Amino acid sequence: MTNFVQFHVLTTYGLSNPNRDDMGRPKQAVIGGEVRMRHSSQSVKRALRESTFFSNDLADHMGTRTKRLHGGLVQHLLSKGVAEKKAQESASTVAGIFGKLEAADKETGEQIATTLAFISPDEWKLAKELAEKVAAGEKLPKDKDLKKKVLRQADGAVDIAMFGRMLASDADFNRDAAVQVAHAFTTHRSVAQEDWFSAVDDLNKDDERGAGHIGESAFGTGVFYQYVCVNLDLLVENLAGDRELAAKAMEALARALSQATPRGKQNSYAHRPRAHYMLAEQGEQAPRDLSGAFFHAVKGENLLESSIKKLEETRKAIDDAYGPCWAAEAKLCVGKTGTLDELVAFAGKAVRGE
Repeated sequence: MTNFVQFHVLTTYGLSNPNRDDMGRPKQAVIGGEVRMRHSSQSVKRALRESTFFSNDLADHMGTRTKRLHGGLVQHLLSKGVAEKKAQESASTVAGIFGKLEAADKETGEQIATTLAFISPDEWKLAKELAEKVAAGEKLPKDKDLKKKVLRQADGAVDIAMFGRMLASDADFNRDAAVQVAHAFTTHRSVAQEDWFSAVDDLNKDDERGAGHIGESAFGTGVFYQYVCVNLDLLVENLAGDRELAAKAMEALARALSQATPRGKQNSYAHRPRAHYMLAEQGEQAPRDLSGAFFHAVKGENLLESSIKKLEETRKAIDDAYGPCWAAEAKLCVGKTGTLDELVAFAGKAVRGE
């Protein structure tokens, strides 16, 4: 049976605009006939990857998402004393393994990939080694064997193991995501509001009136529900069987979910919320989210307490009907029960089998 850990998180955001649409306004969705604020799955995953719990604590086990592998390889070869032209040509050969390259820039010679590619630390290392061999004139193997010299299906890149990747150039080296991240949305009706602002020119003369600049900025606020589901068996498999690294990744994920946030307009609104409520469930039954608890918008004076109550009522009702989909749980409810350290330890033990 597959082993899962599910997270259900409720976080209150004050005035903010962490995740903007194409018009610069907070992203929204209509759920149950009511307008809600929304944070996209993509923005949440980036916030998790960039949190200190991943970017610092697991720095040696993080991949790089880039179109600029070619430029990185050129710089590496130049530092090894390879001539400019040879470095450009060798880098093109190796960078092309990860996907199609655009035409070389006329000034710099750099070739940008047509699509973003997640590249693991091991793949970066192997790409550099292969580029050195190409520059030295070594004969290359055929295309498929060449890719096998660099591309990996299982390695030590935690973020690739968790969130997956797609290589358009060769589906054999795609990675199924072990972590599914839902869009976060407010549990209640929440409509974007407009802030009209003006700025004064500091060098205006005393008799000058009017603003040097005027503009509008949209913001929203609310209690957001976030659901995340982790396939622990796939996570360990994606990390080449390194169970301890998978456990550390789960601990980092638990900590990041409590604090990480998309950073749009952060300097303007200083949104740095921490989760008020976190529920982690571990078990071998088919997972289920609890978004249905908020299909009808929560109402009342205390939206956070009402949201917690509605989530737990819905959880009990579903479990009573289908049977519990969890064998163990950990809960953090600020001011009432649990600590973050306890929940983090629970996430790690779920992988270690303790």
